[in-house]
This record gives sequence, C-alpha cells and structure tokens, in this order.
Amino acid sequence: MTDLSTRLAALDDVQVPPEADFASAWAAGISPEQILIDGVVRAWDGERALVTSPVCQGGRRTPLGAGASLTREASLEALDAAVRAWDHGRGEWPTNHVGRRIEHCADFVERMRAVREPVVRLLMWEIAKPRPDAEKEFDRTVQYVVDTLEALKELDRGAGRFVQAGGVIAQIRRAPLGPTLCMGPFNYPLNETFTTLIPALLMGNPVVVKLPKYGALCQVPVLRAFAEAFPPGVVNVVNGDGPVVVGPLLESGQLASLAFIGTARVANLLKRQHPRLNRMRCILGLEAKNAAIVLEDADLDLAVKECVAGALSFNGQRCTGLKLLWVHRSVEERFLARLADAVDALSFGAPWERGVTLTPLPEEGKVARLRAFVDDATARGATVVNRHGGQSSSTFVFPSVVRGVRPGMALHSEEQFGPIVPVSTFDSVDEVLDWIAEGQYGQQVSLFGRSPATIGSLCDALANQVSRINLNAQCQRGPDVFPFTGRKDSAEGTLSVSDALRAFSIRAMVAAPSTEPNRALLRGILAGRSSRFISTDYLF
Repeated sequence: MTDLSTRLAALDDVQVPPEADFASAWAAGISPEQILIDGVVRAWDGERALVTSPVCQGGRRTPLGAGASLTREASLEALDAAVRAWDHGRGEWPTNHVGRRIEHCADFVERMRAVREPVVRLLMWEIAKPRPDAEKEFDRTVQYVVDTLEALKELDRGAGRFVQAGGVIAQIRRAPLGPTLCMGPFNYPLNETFTTLIPALLMGNPVVVKLPKYGALCQVPVLRAFAEAFPPGVVNVVNGDGPVVVGPLLESGQLASLAFIGTARVANLLKRQHPRLNRMRCILGLEAKNAAIVLEDADLDLAVKECVAGALSFNGQRCTGLKLLWVHRSVEERFLARLADAVDALSFGAPWERGVTLTPLPEEGKVARLRAFVDDATARGATVVNRHGGQSSSTFVFPSVVRGVRPGMALHSEEQFGPIVPVSTFDSVDEVLDWIAEGQYGQQVSLFGRSPATIGSLCDALANQVSRINLNAQCQRGPDVFPFTGRKDSAEGTLSVSDALRAFSIRAMVAAPSTEPNRALLRGILAGRSSRFISTDYLF
C-alpha cells in the first residue's frame, strides 16, 4: 500500500518527457481559441474559458490554453453561414454531384492525416486518453471517413438506375435534409463527432459542430483542413457554454437535423427548444447500463478478462461499457476472487506512460461523484472487495469492485460512467431479464456461458430488449459497418457506416408517366448532363 500511495502522490506532480509535451500542438499557426465560421479559421477575440488537464503538475490541473467561449450572436453567425450554404436546398453543396462531394471529403482526410500528432497529444492531455488509445481514435476516425466514402459510392450505384411500375418511370435517390447540428461527447471527442459529421456532410447537409466541454481543443488542429477542403459555410465549428451557443441554434427553427451523443436528459432539453419538432430529425446516442450475465457454466478466466476490459477501458467512460455484472451464485466466490485480483493488477499513470491502463479523469469533481456511488452502496450493505479499490489522488481514483449491489443502491440502476465495477448475484436468470426489461436503458448485453440451449433461449428474450447481444465478449461499438443503436433511453436512430448515410438523408424521386415523350425527355437530360440528381453515372 505504501508503494501505491507513493505512485498516487506522483500523479499530483507528473514529470513530462519531451515527446509528450503538449506545447508543440500549438505550433504552426494552431491556437486553442480558434473557431471556424463560413470557411474562415479565426482566433476568437471575445470571452475565453481556461481549459485545464486532469494531468496534474505541482498539485494542480495543468493549464492547456484558453478556448473560445462564443456569444449568442457568434453562434448564430455560424448558423447563418450554414443556412446560406443550404440556400433552400439550392446551394452549391446540397445540389452538387455525389462524386464531387466525395472528392472534397477525400481531400479533407488527406489534410487531416497531417495533424495526427498534435491531435494525439491533445487527446492525452485534455481527456487523459492513453497514447495507444489516442492514436487508435485518430486512426479509426480516418478509416471511418474512408469507409464512409466507399459506402456512399455503393449507395449511389444502387440509385443510378431507373425503375418502372404501374406505367410510371422513376429514379429514386437520397437527398439532404438541411442545416445540421452535430454534438459529440468528451470520451471520444474526435471519433464520435465524425461518425455523425462526415455522413451528414457527404449527403449534402451544411453542418454546425458544437465541440464538447472536455475534448474541444483536440479538434482545433483539424479546423484548417475543413476550411481548405470544403466550400464556405459547409462546415462551421464553434465552442462555448451550451445554453448560450446551442440554445439559439435550436430556437431559430432552421435546423433540419440534430446529431447528439450524450445523456437522454440533455437530449430531451435540446429537442424541446426547437419550435417545430416535426421538422427536425434527431439521431441520438445516449447513455446505457449495459449488463454482463455470467452463467454457472461460463469460462471464468475469459469472463473476467472481458469484464475487466468492458468495465474499465478508458476508465469505464464509455456508453458501451459494462456497468453492472450479474454473476450466478454458484460461481460468485471464484469469479469475484479472480476479478478483484485482475483489477488490482491494472497499471495506472500519466497517459503517455508505456503500458498504462488507468489514467486521471477529465471531469472536474468526478472523483467525489464516484466516491458517492461507492459510499451509497456500502452504507446499504455492499462491500468493496479489491485491495486498492477507491484509492485516489486529485484527479484519479483506482477502480472499486463492489460486491452485493442490490435494488435501492444507485449503482444498481444509474450509469456510473467511471471506474467502478458493481457486481450483483442471481439464482435465476429471470431476475436479470426482469431487471433489463424494467430498466430505462436498452443498448447491449454480454452473455458468458457455454450451453447452446441456455444461450439460445436468452438471445430470444434479450433481442426484444437490447440492440446487441455479445456472446462471451464485452459490449462494444465496432466494427463500424455494424449497426449501432439502442432501445428506450439509449438511442434514437441508427449509426454505422451505411446507416448514418441514410439517417442524414431522405428518399426523393423524379417520376413521370412512361410515355415516349417523357422517356425522350429523360434521355435528353442524361445526354446533356443538365441535372445532378437525374444521373446514371457510375462512381468508381
């Protein structure tokens, strides 16, 4: 424990090697207060908010720079730019050929690759993401863009033909919705912002991006790539206090779609601000209380490995994380002993240190909030079973494995979104099924067991409650070609490489009676290339 205490104390005064210094991220004309409006990257000259890192030096959070804190007027300026680019659906971007939009986005992704290192360093400092995970987030985001370009080509190929039915000839394509607001979360600020931003753009929607409170600075190095690759007004990136910056955008009634990843409570507040709800499509990725169900015949070594990764990857700050482990009573003791040992063996430290699994927590006050979860559970009869559970520094807390979590405890129903591993025990799996059915969330579940009859029966019951059932594996989002959604308060709409393209567009068609004059008219349009919508071009 003395060694642990010493290492925890060191987290309050981290020594920074040259290869991890964040100052280099602000080189070459990149500065933390920059925003992008109407095709121009500019330094915000108004109010700014100091951004600090959970990585501490001298006992304090490290200052990273002062980010822009826009006014209502500046936020509306960004919206006006997007509205002009839309121009009632007649703007250059929404009417452009799909192939041209793809070329713009391909240009962007090549420019984006050039700022990989500044983005990675800021991910480490701003949200304490371990370097391998920060690199993975950047690379996965780039690959997501590339995969989305290919998916759009395939989608357009299928639409590049005419259909005839009932004496009518028609071409059916997908058309954009209009100005779109994209808001990503702090835990994957780059990747999950881009999983809505990129498909929205490619389908022809001008976009306003509101950066998250934590995780805004790591996106600043990408602004110039947006400005150089897209026409003015097509991409606008703003920052600041949510009610000041976001409220006016929604209240204007000019947004055609909202892409938001966060909590159901905030999503509902945002939606209600739009004066005409039926005119705004919502694509929402919300919270979850994903369960692992460890059956009596489970491979315990595999279950422990997957549950530790599922519950504690990036300190448990994932909507897809395992938030409650249900363990059959017959294997409870053996499972808990192995789980506690595995959690205590996890390494922790600064995000650039080799082999580090656990890092400081970005949100201010998060250590105290997590302690309150554990205190509530232990006051009601639960126990912390791992030796290091709850040990903390200013911005770091070691994971607690909490045994005996029961109804009435906050950990039994609320999403902790942090390094706590709650464990409940069951005798009949119906107890778990009832808990899932009666809960407010329905994203995913993990099943650990070997009986085909049992697993098959559980899949039948769970498929009507959650959107993904993971067999002998942790809950997760990828691969990105798979649908990502949830039931109840966990999501609205579906995201994946192909689903997102459909989510940010609507089917539109040109139709005419199949007469010879009309067929001649359509042949003339195609031959003269007088329409970008009516086209049989094949995208390679």
